[in-house]
Formats: sequence, structure tokens, C-alpha cells
Amino acid sequence: MNNLNNDSLEATKKDKLLILTIIIIVLIIAALAVTGFLFIKQGPDVVQGQADASEVRISGKLPGRVAELYVEEGQKVKAGDTLVRIHSTLVEARMNQAKAMENVAAATNRKVDAGTRTQIISAAHDLWTQAQAASGITEKTYRRLENLYAKGVVSEQKRDEAKAAYDAAKAAEAAAKSQYELARSGAQKEDKEAASAMVTAAKGSVEEVNAILEDQYLTAPCDGEIIIVYPEVSELVATGAPIMTLQKADHWATFNVRENLLKDIALGSKIKVYIPALDIHTDMKVYYIKDLGTYANWQATKSTGDYDARTFQIKARPEKAIANFRPGMSVIYEGAVK
Repeated sequence: MNNLNNDSLEATKKDKLLILTIIIIVLIIAALAVTGFLFIKQGPDVVQGQADASEVRISGKLPGRVAELYVEEGQKVKAGDTLVRIHSTLVEARMNQAKAMENVAAATNRKVDAGTRTQIISAAHDLWTQAQAASGITEKTYRRLENLYAKGVVSEQKRDEAKAAYDAAKAAEAAAKSQYELARSGAQKEDKEAASAMVTAAKGSVEEVNAILEDQYLTAPCDGEIIIVYPEVSELVATGAPIMTLQKADHWATFNVRENLLKDIALGSKIKVYIPALDIHTDMKVYYIKDLGTYANWQATKSTGDYDARTFQIKARPEKAIANFRPGMSVIYEGAVK
């Protein structure tokens, strides 16, 4: 019986010793945590930005087929370099038609000046017939696009463009008819004025088609690098459709920083940066600072007595070109240049 009591007392002592040991370990861990929180300082925040550059989309007003591509992705180009040639049989046909109308109008004008003749009346009739044909074609095109627009197949702009072309063709038809009737009634002062106006209108049509054909060859608007070519040779492109993207050689770096860092950053000031990909340290000049709005606020922990800080975007570019510095590379902010 005494042995049992002794064993029970010894077990109780061991349990108390184990509990005491656990309590001591917990207190030591808690003390270390508090000490670390109070005395260990957090390292400085790393502000990481990214390199960027302007991009220009190359497009034209000539719809047609890509006949030749003179550049490829990754190629450096200079301002004025020819990039692509677009071929359009439709626009070329319109040019031939416009030149023919110009020739007819010019001939009619000369004959009106010479007096009313059978040839003048015939030429005016031919001009009217051509105008009627053109009006008929544009009317069919407009009716077709009107139906497609009603079905939601084409845009309102396309429908409106077809309507404008139809209205212009109807006006040209009316003018040609008036010219024909004037020719039949004799060459009066008004006849000569109308013939001269038809010549002017015909020249305007030729100039309009020429303006479109100017985009047959698209050239580089500035120095840079071709980063994307969208169509392949022989593919069709629409008016205003992007053909390729040109990246300008105006690289800069963008950073999103908390407002407490702005005390050392101002427009026109210099900052120190590090580019890990190139392993170089360099200076950049700040040219842009903008508040990103409340959605980008840094939320503070209120129990620490801190406050919410707004985020600002800054942009800075190197004062001289950096070899192999490309958009997408990381850029580390190291501080303001004193």
C-alpha cells in the first residue's frame, strides 16, 4: 500500500514538472516575440517598376489586299521607311472611272465654249448616262447595306457611308441631267458655268481617289522597332485596320509609390534606379507624376496609429539611351539623387 502511494506521488510530481516546463517554454517564446516586435526594425520597402515605351499602330484608309510586306517583327526601321504595299482593284477601278468622268467633263466644257453641237449634246448625254449608272450602283449598295444594318450585320457608320455615296451619286446624276438639258437648249452663260462646275467636280473626284491611293504604300512615322505584324501577304485588310505595331525608341520606367516617398521626388528631379536584367545602376529624370485614385490606397493597420497612404504613379526616362533596355524589364527604385 505504501508503494502505491509513493508511485502516485512521484507521478504527480512529474506531471507538475512537465506542465511547469511547458509554461516556461511558452513564456520564453512570447518574450522573444515581443522583443522582436519592439526592437527588430523592418527593412526598407523595395519599389519595383517596369520599363515601357510608346506604341504606334500602322493603318491606312485604303481597303484591299496585302501585296508586299517590306519588314518583319523585330526589325528596326527609320522614319519614312516603306513598310507595306496594299493593292486594291476596286479603288483602281474608281480611279479609272473618276478620270473618265474628268475627261468627259473637260470635253463637254470645251464643246460648250465652242457652241452647241450634236457632239456636245451626245457627250452630255453620255455623262448623264454614266451618272445614272453610278447612281444605280450606289443605290443598290445602299439598299443592301440598309438590309444588313437592319439585321445587325454591319455598323451604322458603314450604312451612313453608303447613304452618303448614294446621295452624292444622285446629285451628280441631277447635275449631269441638267447639263444635258442645257446642251440641248443651247449654250448659254449658265451652260458654261455648269460645264465648268462639272469639270471642277470631276477633278475633285480624282483628287479624292488619289488621296486614298496615297495609302497604297504605308511608311514608318518615326524611328522604332516593328513588334507585331498582324496580316500575312495576300490577306484582306479593311479601312483603318491595324497592319502592324511600331514601338518607338522612347523607353521609360513606371513606378507606383506611396505618397510618403514623394517628399524626395518632384517633376524634373532625378532618381537612382537599378536594372537587374542589365545589372546596371543609372539615373533617370522624372517627367510624370499622377495620383492613381482611392482604389490604389495603401490600407494602414489602425492599431499601430498609422494612416492610409495614397498611391502615385511616376514615370522617368534615362537622359541617354541605354543599350538593350527593353519594355517589360524590371526597374528598382533606389532613391532620389541629392
